[in-house]
Amino acid sequence: MIIVQTPLRISFAGGGTDFSGYYRREGGCVVSTAIDKYIYVIIKERFDSNIRIGYSRTELVDKVEDIEHELVREAMKKVDVRYGIEIATMADIPSEGSGLGSSSSVTVALLHALYTFKGQLVTPGQLAREACEIEIEILGKPIGKQDQYIAAYGGLRRINFRADDTVAVDWIPMPEEQKRRFSESLMLFYTGITRKADKILAEQKDNIAEKLVTLDKMREQADEVYEALVDGNLNRIGRVMDAGWRHKKQLATTISNTHINAYYEAALDAGAIGGKVAGAGGGGFLLLFCPPDRQAAVRHALSSLRELPINLERDGTKVILNARR
Repeated sequence: MIIVQTPLRISFAGGGTDFSGYYRREGGCVVSTAIDKYIYVIIKERFDSNIRIGYSRTELVDKVEDIEHELVREAMKKVDVRYGIEIATMADIPSEGSGLGSSSSVTVALLHALYTFKGQLVTPGQLAREACEIEIEILGKPIGKQDQYIAAYGGLRRINFRADDTVAVDWIPMPEEQKRRFSESLMLFYTGITRKADKILAEQKDNIAEKLVTLDKMREQADEVYEALVDGNLNRIGRVMDAGWRHKKQLATTISNTHINAYYEAALDAGAIGGKVAGAGGGGFLLLFCPPDRQAAVRHALSSLRELPINLERDGTKVILNARR
């Protein structure tokens, strides 16, 4: 039996510049972190040659091509595991529409577990590249590349997407005490609004050419957040996030709505400095940067929402059980 644990993520600045339509022109940059909420993939060898997949439903098939779960199907084909296997996926958060990068974390986790099942060691870079190939090139999803890389590498990172399709993933140097204070200033609330990200992201992708100026500013904001983290000017991060959220809402018509806007403004009125809706927008989780002494007031203002306590996660995807026969 193999069990792989892969983190989810939140991002602070630069989202949207990880689309190939942008970074191949200008070069993209995001600042993201893995968090201590996870996707789990469990793999077990079967006694027969069938394939059993367990997620929100159960599939039992004879061959890989018959699998309906597209991420499982394409990951198995990529790693060349064809029969005699059981795969189960579990998550710490709602499985659809969270905005925390869950689909890409599932893809990275599947690849990691399948390679481990075959007895092959792989690097985070290979897992991230192949997850991008599956989601973007093979399945044609209108997404960027940051989620796959932060899930594979973990940590608090600045990720640069170069015009030649190479990716540079760098640690952000911060003393542990400063990192702790930063983590304690983050709040995450579930809006209760679920949405299909693909439609929002497809519109955002189609709008890239006419939104280059906005995306340029969002890329610059990733550099601002990086500098603020290194300098320890944490409140500046909240202000940049606020400006970034107002830019992000210009990228597609359904990134926000009246409910999200009301929640966000209520949080600011209560003392949050800035924030954003995680991921594509339209629902899922609301991420806030808020000084600890104002957090009680923010919780009261958003009392109708469920808070999800989080911490930064140093590790990326990892095998937590490897009991191969």
